[in-house]
Order: sequence, then C-alpha cells, then structure tokens
Amino acid sequence: MRLTVNRVWAALFTNLLAIPSVFAAADLAVASETTGVAPGTVVYQTEFDTARERDAWSSADFARWETGYQGTTSLCVTVPADRAPGGNMIHVPLDLTPYRGCRLLFECQAKAEGVTKPSEPYLGVKFMLHYRSAATGPFWQNENGVFGSFDWRPLRFATTIPADATGGEINLGLQDSSGTVWFDAIRITVAKSRLPVRPQPPANPGPVFKGHNLPRLRGVMSPNTFRDEDLRVLGMEWKANVIRWQITRNWGRAGTDRDLQEYDRWFDSELEDLDKVLEASARYGLKVVVDMHSPPGGRYENMDLAIFHEKLYQEHYIALWRKIAQRYKGQRAVWGYDLVNEPVQNLPSPAGLADYLAAQVLAAKAIRAVDPDVPIFIAASQWDSADGFRELEPVDVPNVIYQVHMYVPGEFTHQGVHNKVTGIAYPGEIGGTHWDKERLRKVLEPVREYQLAYNVHIYVGEFSAIRWAPGAARYLQDCIELFEEYDWDWTYHAYREWDGWSVEHGSDPKDRQPSTEITDRKELLLHWFARNRKPE
Repeated sequence: MRLTVNRVWAALFTNLLAIPSVFAAADLAVASETTGVAPGTVVYQTEFDTARERDAWSSADFARWETGYQGTTSLCVTVPADRAPGGNMIHVPLDLTPYRGCRLLFECQAKAEGVTKPSEPYLGVKFMLHYRSAATGPFWQNENGVFGSFDWRPLRFATTIPADATGGEINLGLQDSSGTVWFDAIRITVAKSRLPVRPQPPANPGPVFKGHNLPRLRGVMSPNTFRDEDLRVLGMEWKANVIRWQITRNWGRAGTDRDLQEYDRWFDSELEDLDKVLEASARYGLKVVVDMHSPPGGRYENMDLAIFHEKLYQEHYIALWRKIAQRYKGQRAVWGYDLVNEPVQNLPSPAGLADYLAAQVLAAKAIRAVDPDVPIFIAASQWDSADGFRELEPVDVPNVIYQVHMYVPGEFTHQGVHNKVTGIAYPGEIGGTHWDKERLRKVLEPVREYQLAYNVHIYVGEFSAIRWAPGAARYLQDCIELFEEYDWDWTYHAYREWDGWSVEHGSDPKDRQPSTEITDRKELLLHWFARNRKPE
C-alpha cells in the first residue's frame, strides 16, 4: 500500500498545507474568493474514551483498547515478527463529501515500542487517510519515516480533498513492520476552505510571455555531470533546443545538505559546471533552464523541504538565487531560473517564514532586484503535479512561467522502481481506471484551466515513463500531443542520467547498456525535435 499512486518515489506524493504566511498577502496576486467550510472546522475527533467512539472502528486480533495517553483509553496495536508483512490496521469510515476541495489537517498522538524499520519510508506506523478518486484512482497518505521506539508525540500531515473523493477512511496500525504502537487524540480539521474559483478566460487575452520567440522549446532533462559531447549530440544530432540543467545530489534522501559550508563548496563546483554548460549550449543551439534540484537544508523524512520551515535555510536559498542572477545576468543561453524542484510541504511554515509559494516569490524578487527581465519558473505544490495547480495562486512577479511535472498514473510510469509491480500496460486498465489519452487530458485539466484563466505560459519540466513499461512510447506520444495542442514547452526526463529513463536503452531492465538499435521512445523524441527551430 502506497502513500499515493500519482508518483512513486522513495516517499511518494505528499501535499502542501496552504496556511497563509506573512509574505503571501503582499506578493501573491489576488484570485477569486473561495467559499466553503470555515478554516478550523472540526471534521472528526475522538479520544476513544466512550464505547460509542470505539465501536465505530473495525476490530482485529492485533488491536486492543488499553490505558495510554494521559491516563485515558488508547488504541494499542501489536504485530509479531511473523505477521509483519502486509497491513495490520483497523479503520473507521470518514465522509469526505462536505470537504471536497478543502485542505484538511490530520493530527494524532502516537507512541511506539520496537517498531521495526520498514522497506519504504511511507510504511511502518500508520495514521493514514485512504480514499478513491475517479480521476486518479486510490489514494493513501500518512506521515513518513515513523518507526522505532518513542514516547507520545504528534503525527501530522495535510492534504487537499479532490472534488470526486469517495470511500474515505482513517487507518491505524502497522504496515510491513512488527512491534507495538499506541494511538490517541485523533483530530481532523479544515486548514483551508475550498479551492480558488478561476476567473473566466479573457475575451481578448493578448500575447503570452514565453521568454523566447520560437514556435516551441522541446528538449530534455540533463545528465548529472557536464560532458561537452552529450550536449553536442543533443543539440546538433538530436536537434533539441532546450535542456533543463539540474543542480542536484542526494535525490530522494532525507536529512541531507544541512552543513551550509560543505553545501556551498559543492554548489560552487556545480556553478563551475554550469558555466561550461552555458558556453556549450550557446554553441549547440540549446536554451538552458537552471534548475535548483537540491536546495540547501534538503528534505525531511516526510519530504517537506527545509527551506519552508527553517529560517537559516530559507535565507540561504534566497541568497543563492541572488548570487546566480548576478553571475549569469545577460547570459543569452539562459532561458530562465527554475526556483525549486518539486516542492512538498505537509506542515505549515513557522510564523515569520514563507511557505512553498511565498518562498519562491521571495527568491523571484531577489532575482528581479538584479535582473528585471530573465524568465522565472514557478512550481506548483504536491511535487509540481497537475493537481497542485488546483490550489496555486498567480504570483505578482513579472515575466514568470508556470511549471508542471507529469508522471500520472504512477503505477505505470514508475513500475519496477523501488520494487513496485511491473507488467502494467498503457493504454488500459490501471488501478481500476481505464487510462488513455483522454484520461491524461483530464489529469492535466487543472493546468489548462489555469493557463487560460490567467493567460500565462506553461512549461512541462519533467514527464516520463520507465523504459520497461509496456506501452511507454504510446504514453509519451499521448503526453506530447497534449502539450503541443496546448502550446506548452517541454523537456523529457531524462537524457543520459539514470538509464531507467533513457530512451537510448531498450526495454529489458537487466540490460544496462545502450541499445544498438533506435528505440521507439527515442524515435518519438527525434520526430518532435525535428520540428524545432534553433535560438539565435
């Protein structure tokens, strides 16, 4: 059972708790008013202290009621080692219908003794929401990285409930872990009322800022290391005209990039590589998106970025963008600055700190103080997913482009990654839903609505399907045709990075060598790159 089916990383998609920050009012453009349930409304609450409260929950031989938190009744779940595989949880129904479109905060108290470390960070202790969506399939979410032994402490996460959510329930227990865990004081509240209502598209929208004068930018996500030959092949032989250059390390890991002196030494070496990238890209007809893939402070176990929670790292993040803007002002190979890769924020920023969107605005304003013209890319929440656009407000910064990533359905695009099930074909039935081009169109609908409502440009920074996925080329074709229909620029993930995403490798996951024959996925990219014009 996974945290969510929309993207399969080491810890899959989690969501942003959109609590207004002290920065947001001044820096975010005003959207249409929202309506609905007031923030702070209690959706569900239990202390397990009455028979009626307890009887609402399912029962199991591994679960019992006993004295626990603050001397009151608590749920205790004990799982022996021989029963650890699979889910050992009880549940209670949760009617999400009145809260569709709301952002909900889930909180409880938990205590653990000897809970074994599971194979994935989203397993272990489970205080978990589950529901189904007709658009995207089943959904699970909980706080990541909870195992071991600890005294009573809060577990917290937040998520936005989609308009078609059904079959909601709360699960308590253990998954793929043995040990004992106690739960109490469950409280679910409305953190943010319903999503913004988009304005009607303007009758005469006028020109859209794209940051270039070409019919389309089509290209790839970069390797991790600069090699001139890679860029020559990409620009001169493949005919791509854009590359998203990732400044990255420690992807998918938590608790990294905390030592700022060490981080800065690494970051400076990456900028030296970027100097070479920009020089080579100018020679080979490539525009460059500068992508801060690994910001200072790294990610927490729940995949939140530290820059949204700790002043030291937020200030350093903003200073780094000021430094980049100063270093590359006037560099013609730069298409623009990608402020943060796939932001995740489960919990609100502390008082005085900017949240996921306001932090991007602060970085953008630091860039604008140096360079008034260079394009800046704004990322949506929830790993920069299309769903994140439902709650995205436009920002009051000139010359911005809004970015989305596309890896839906995750069961298909990431099959075989982190030991996930393989053999899932596209188009076809995936997770109980029929997936085809029109289903992908439905997934991208929030982005398209946003584009038309605010007359802004969209850039697809990443999209892909693992090379051994049956029908990967068809999936990529359907995605690209939608991007082209909507006039979106795009970069495929990825080029000469990890071979799982490589279009130069075949469909056998055990074969780590490039194919001697052109793959159908590479042929597809070359077909579209052949339409490119080069920047002057």
